Amino acid sequence: MRDFSQDHRWLSINTATVRKSLGQEQPLTGIIEACARLQIPAISPWRDQVAASGLPTIRQQVKTHGLKLSGYCRGGMFTATDGAGLSAAHDDNRRAVDEACELGAACLVLVVGALPGALAGKAAHKDIALSRQQVHDGIGELLGHARASGMPLAIEPLHPMYAADRACVNTLEHALDLCDTFDPEQTGALGVAVDVYHVWWDPKLQAQIARAGAKRLLAFHVCDWLTPTTDLLNDRGMMGDGVIDIPRIRGWVEDQGFTGFSEVEIFSTANWWQRERDEVLNTCIERHRSAV
Repeated sequence: MRDFSQDHRWLSINTATVRKSLGQEQPLTGIIEACARLQIPAISPWRDQVAASGLPTIRQQVKTHGLKLSGYCRGGMFTATDGAGLSAAHDDNRRAVDEACELGAACLVLVVGALPGALAGKAAHKDIALSRQQVHDGIGELLGHARASGMPLAIEPLHPMYAADRACVNTLEHALDLCDTFDPEQTGALGVAVDVYHVWWDPKLQAQIARAGAKRLLAFHVCDWLTPTTDLLNDRGMMGDGVIDIPRIRGWVEDQGFTGFSEVEIFSTANWWQRERDEVLNTCIERHRSAV
């Protein structure tokens, strides 16, 4: 297991972690400048933030500072109520692959979607099996374009509490079953993003990480699970402040040969998004050394 205690060369910042400072939305350009100034070597930006600043601007800024992208957030949301919706989702995912390529991302992270309409508060139906079939079909359809573009797809299983509205793939086992279906040769074109917030509870986690192996472990995301939590979406903890044994999970991942970045991804409306950006980034650096 790599020693993180002396430096932060394997730290990446998911830009959601500092997209707000003192409660105000921050431009991606400023986040990139701050990461470069603090010698944080990698980021994982969100598509809406890239679009707001302009893809050419962000591409040039990343290149100027020599930053790496541990991932690109996000593709997915494959489910819909009709053919037009499915087609629109496919077109958007192809664009996401193209953007990830332009930025030189290590992978495109897929949050696959769930019951159509549920995220807006009114699910169109209750047939989660149908949604899972649409996810299956959507990944299969997108994979051809991703392969041709050379952009790996990383399925991110989300905690079961998000099964209705954000992702109906909720275990690492399910995500790997999809990988077995579409990439049985383990070419590296399709794999998984392991986010400890979503999978730490799973009694099969160690075995499924071993099943994934190095070729399918495309991304590793860290934060912490607070007890009590005040918001299931926007109350993620800084590493070391909660109940997840992050070093143990990182050890399982690295035992399989993973040598990528540990990507800090924190949504925190009432805490970390209310603090100054540099305070948050410096805390990420310190906790990456002491708690990851």
